[in-house]
Amino acid sequence: MLVHICCSVDSHFFLEKLQKDYPQEKLTGFFYDPNIHPYSEYKLRLLDVERSCKKLGIDLLEGEYDFEAWMDAVRGLEKEPEKGARCEVCFDKRFITSAKKALEIGEDKITTTLLVSPLKSQEQLKRVGDEFHAKHGVEFIAVDYRSGGGTQDQSRVTKEEQLYRQDYCGCIYGLTMQREQQDRLMDEMFSPISGMTLPASIEERLEMYNYRNKLEDEAKEYKIIKQKFLNYRQFSLKLIQGKNQTLDAYALSYSTLPRKKAQGRVEFSENGVHYFNREEIKLLSLEEFNRRTNRSYQNVKSLIYNPLSFEEEQSLRFELTNSYYDLTPIIILENVTDAKLTIELDAKTYEDTKERLILL
Repeated sequence: MLVHICCSVDSHFFLEKLQKDYPQEKLTGFFYDPNIHPYSEYKLRLLDVERSCKKLGIDLLEGEYDFEAWMDAVRGLEKEPEKGARCEVCFDKRFITSAKKALEIGEDKITTTLLVSPLKSQEQLKRVGDEFHAKHGVEFIAVDYRSGGGTQDQSRVTKEEQLYRQDYCGCIYGLTMQREQQDRLMDEMFSPISGMTLPASIEERLEMYNYRNKLEDEAKEYKIIKQKFLNYRQFSLKLIQGKNQTLDAYALSYSTLPRKKAQGRVEFSENGVHYFNREEIKLLSLEEFNRRTNRSYQNVKSLIYNPLSFEEEQSLRFELTNSYYDLTPIIILENVTDAKLTIELDAKTYEDTKERLILL
């Protein structure tokens, strides 16, 4: 039997139940989920599914990540709610591809771990699966592992196996509506052009779960915990000298302006730090920045595209403000003068939760 897999939280419990209920069947996992966005989230879910299948002794195949084809398939259904018409098209696309893969490897039955997801309609999945069986001859096995306490058992298995517990189905349209309803920043879709790994980002989780797998290979014990913290995302920075001379500038993480704009001049300088006369802003020349960080950036543009790590930036902030989470704008320029400056900074701080791995 070919088992279409959407994520480890659904698949690990589901596959364990299938192994018990269908001992005569050789199960083959098929990770085909072009709906998952962004690609870093796709890689993270695949990584955890690979670990899960390895633990269960199940072969895993990966389908094509044809995201653009998926976007074309659901075009016009962007505003459909969860369990609506967009989901049905999404299921159909994944079932067709899974069935073709089943026939390719000599299987005549398929099922999907989506059946155990509390976010999905089993009736909708079964209807699409049965219609597909009638058209293509590949039987859809619609098992119900949610009822009779199944959802609670699934949660227990997820916790025991320390699986990656994502909080959205993967679809960008579903995520957009979910975050709007929660009045939360959709920070899954934000990545800096520098490639810096930001706190609580998908990239940070990907690094952590790769490290988790390495620890397991080395038989080292660990625990994944959650912690609340103040998160930060910077959307844009623009600095204008005089009336219209735009300067390259870089703002350290946790730099914020309440009104997103400040105009003024340097009021005084001390120990290489220039103090602006508005909004407690601090300015550093690139030369001073290099001295304090033991770097040798030739210009601010090179800093923008190849910055310090997030942790290194926070260390510099602590050095300048005696606090890692001080919100003072700290801005680096090629040279600091007494000319009039207009600083436009759009950034946001917000309460958030992130995962952290601790060694036991």
